[in-house]
This record gives sequence, C-alpha cells and structure tokens, in this order.
Amino acid sequence: MSRVLHLIVCGAGPAGQVTDMVELARQDGWDTYCIVTEAAAEHFVDLDELGKISGHQVRTTYRAVGDDPVPPADAVIVAPATYNTINKWAAGVADNYALTQLAELTGAGVRIVAVPFVNQALAANAVFLRSVESLRASGVRVLFGPGEFEPHPPRTGGSALDAFPWKLALQAASYRPPARNVSGAVSDEQ
Repeated sequence: MSRVLHLIVCGAGPAGQVTDMVELARQDGWDTYCIVTEAAAEHFVDLDELGKISGHQVRTTYRAVGDDPVPPADAVIVAPATYNTINKWAAGVADNYALTQLAELTGAGVRIVAVPFVNQALAANAVFLRSVESLRASGVRVLFGPGEFEPHPPRTGGSALDAFPWKLALQAASYRPPARNVSGAVSDEQ
C-alpha cells in the first residue's frame, strides 16, 4: 500500500521542476496529490502534465461537486515555499486553499516538510526568520540553513534551480523517528 504525500507547490522558480519531484516520490513508494497555488499555476506549472504524471487531479482551490476527495496525508512537502507562504502560514492566515490545508494539517500533527526558495535579502528579514522559527516550534521540519536550502543572492534565482533540495525534502518526509517505550528509551520496534 502506497503512502500518501500531499505536495504543495508555491509560485517560485523550482515549481517548474515539480514533475521531477513527483517522479522521485513515486520511486520511493509515495502516491502524490498536488496542491498548486494560483501563482504557481499561472507562471510555473503545467497542471495537465502534472495531473498525468501524478495520476490525480491537481488542486488549486477547494473541491467542487464531482471532484474526488484528496485522501488523508501520511506526509506533506511544501516546496518551493515562498516568502509570502512561509510568513502567512506562520501567522495563521488561511486566505487560499493551500494555506487552509497547511493550517489544518499543521494542527492535525501531520509530518510536514517545508523547503523555502528565497533570496538572501528576503531570508535576512526578521519577519521571515521569526516565521521559520514559529513553524519549527509547531512541528514543521523547515529545510533552511547550512546543508539544506541556502538562500541565493537577489536576482540570481535562476542559477539556483538545479541545487534545489527535492531529494532532501523527500528524505525528511520519509524519516520516522525511533520508537520510544514508556520510559522514554529508544526501542528497536517500529
């Protein structure tokens, strides 16, 4: 039985490579359901192609009558996560379908991995840094910092696309912490 992955795609350069992520997820045993923000759909993602590759309808908004429901997620990857999405999500703003799903899934304790795609100037903004820490405090695994996603200089995002850590995001989504017994000791049973 496949694990269900919700892949939330925001409007930034790596979104144009999201089909590569869906293929990686399939190879790792995930059944991927994609939620694409309006900006990503308008500027970066071919929704028909993504639907064919994932095997599922791509969502950009709430379910309409006749649409198949999206099954519950075993894990969520938000990639690329924009400056706007990170800040709104951390502040509890749910003014579009993707943010509403993130608010609900965060509150439900589902494993969520977020990979920002921001430049160095945006990443240095105190609001963004507080938002990252707030999401981490809520249990979100934010891949931001040395060895994870490292911001690029302003106006050089195109040259940073090939280094976007899709595989690292998938590894983080698949990670299962060791089981602990009632005493808190790590157990071999998982």
